[in-house]
Amino acid sequence: MLHAPTHPQGPVLSRFIAGYWRLLDWQMTPQQRLGFLQAHLDLGISSCDHADIYGDYQCEAAFGEALALNPGLRERIQLVTKCGICLPGSKGYDLPHYNTSAGHIQHQVEQSLRHFGTDYLDLLLIHRPDPLMQADEVAEAFNQLQQAGKVRHFGVSNFTPSQFDLLQSRLDQPLVTNQVEISPLQLTALHDGTLDHLQQHRIRPMAWSCLGGGRLFSPADPQARSVRLELSKVAEEVGAEGVDQVALAWLLALPSNPLPILGSGKIERLQQAVAAERLNLTREQWFRIWVASTGHNVP
Repeated sequence: MLHAPTHPQGPVLSRFIAGYWRLLDWQMTPQQRLGFLQAHLDLGISSCDHADIYGDYQCEAAFGEALALNPGLRERIQLVTKCGICLPGSKGYDLPHYNTSAGHIQHQVEQSLRHFGTDYLDLLLIHRPDPLMQADEVAEAFNQLQQAGKVRHFGVSNFTPSQFDLLQSRLDQPLVTNQVEISPLQLTALHDGTLDHLQQHRIRPMAWSCLGGGRLFSPADPQARSVRLELSKVAEEVGAEGVDQVALAWLLALPSNPLPILGSGKIERLQQAVAAERLNLTREQWFRIWVASTGHNVP
């Protein structure tokens, strides 16, 4: 499988990324988690996406528990995690909010390092745009973390181009990715300048919810039904194993070269997803899926 840098000065990540936000839902033992990690490494999926809040702040530690059973795997994987969202629950907050203060970023990184049982993160992302974000303060936290060797690269998630540029203007090191929602059901990033901005700066986005968070398979969703029908037709034409494989091939065709995050805990689903890299859609097939999603032809 292709591995490529997210940015000319960024980390090299795998073409597909294992998403661990539902790790606790998979109800695996630590040994089973380790087996799953080893299995997707064998497929060439070496990058692992996390966030401090996943699983009510427990998924990072569950992953770290499995990694501790074979610490040598740490050098074969790229750990990506996010911070900046504060959720009620185990942390005791009264309501969900954002916190991108330097102290919070540094505290959450220290927690993530402890949870993973490692001394560095390959990539840290600010999880959501924060209206109270002080760009200079975030830059200071990033610089200190990088100088201490605790975080090697930085990026953002769900940022608009102007929010991205604001933070980048205060940094000495490049922001190496923007993790955004992209799927045949969610076209916003294709048309609001987000992917254009990333392509301009030769930055690969990380793509989350590539199948609409499962919505693609909803029988009650008119948009999903329309897209699913067209995906099925294209699947027959190109010899794909399923509509999800075509949806990923559609995403891979984007010129910004997104890195899809795969959220399944079933290795068979990851094997099928990886095979999407071999599918080549014609421009007309690609736009047929776009039309099925938007409900109208191109202008």
